[in-house]
This record gives sequence, C-alpha cells and structure tokens, in this order.
Amino acid sequence: MAVQCWTDILKSSKKTALIHDGKRKIHYLFTDGKEMAEEYDLKTDELIVRKWRHKSALGAQGQWQVEVGEPLAGPVTSLDSEVIKENCSNPVFMRKDTKTSFQWRIRNLPYPKDVFSVSVEPSERCIIIKTSNKKYYKKFSVVDLDRSQLPLDSSALSFTHANNTLIISYKKPKEILTLEQELLKELKKLKGTAEGDVDCKTQ
Repeated sequence: MAVQCWTDILKSSKKTALIHDGKRKIHYLFTDGKEMAEEYDLKTDELIVRKWRHKSALGAQGQWQVEVGEPLAGPVTSLDSEVIKENCSNPVFMRKDTKTSFQWRIRNLPYPKDVFSVSVEPSERCIIIKTSNKKYYKKFSVVDLDRSQLPLDSSALSFTHANNTLIISYKKPKEILTLEQELLKELKKLKGTAEGDVDCKTQ
C-alpha cells in the first residue's frame, strides 16, 4: 500500500533532531538527496513548518520550498533600490494544519463568504477555489494524500471566511492520522540536541 511506502521512505531517511525555542526541529535527508525540514510545537506536537529542498541537476543546493507554514520572506532589499515587489494587499496563500485537518488560509480576500466556491476535482486530484465575481481562482493539490496515494473525498472539505481570510479545511483520513501518530512516536525517540550543543549551519 502507498501509505506504507511513504512510511518506509520516512523511516529509512537520515534524521537529525534539534530542540530550540519551544520547537522540535527535524531534518530529514532522503536516499535520493532530497531534504525535508519540519518544526513541531513541543507543547502541542502540532506541525508548524514543513519545507523541502532539492539539489539541482548540477548538484547545487536549491532554495527551500515551504509546504506548511508561513511563506519564506524574499531577500531584503534597500528601500531606495528600484525593484518590482509584490503588492502587500495581494492574496497570500499558506498552509497551517491542525491535529485533525489539513488547513489552508488565504489572506487579503475581502469578499463575502457566499462569493466563494470550494470544490474537489477528483480526476485532477486537486481542490479548486473560485469566486462568482471572477476576482480569485486557485487550484492546488493535497500533497500528503498524493504521497500516500489516497483518494480525495469531497465530504471531508469545508471552508469559512472571516477577517478577509478564507480558511479551507480538509479532514485528515484515518490512514494519515495513524501515519502522523506513528511518525511522532519515532521522532520523540530521536535524541534531540538543545541549541548550543551542536554546530549547525543556519538555513
């Protein structure tokens, strides 16, 4: 089963743990050279950040790509330099999971809830957000379900809108909940060094 396959890949990866700033930080190095970094809240065990890094065709380190958590800020530029910057009022898409749901938040969407339509597209294995006023459209996949090759279920999907933010929730299937509980048990067994005990390269 695909869930087992992904579990095996996680188990066979080289893992390093660091306890810092109330978080359990885990770095995974996979046999194909990919890297994954996760941060968990020490008190609640909730996943705060998950990001990936791939090597380029020439073997150079790529940029970190955020899967869960706040998007990485771009490089800081001087105020007087003439650069094209993204408007801060543009919609900001990010994922922030809870214990029982995958959750995505899109900030800066000042439309009423009844303007939004959120649906599952099983053939394309994605979730689609549309607005009846044609002001916003977004299509995205649920990578956790793709990795474990689990089907998308429209009954697991719900959304709400408050403070100019659209919040989309997808109830985690039992296979994912089991996988996450097993993984967390494994991660807690790792001997995590506290910061200062280890010379780590900052990312």
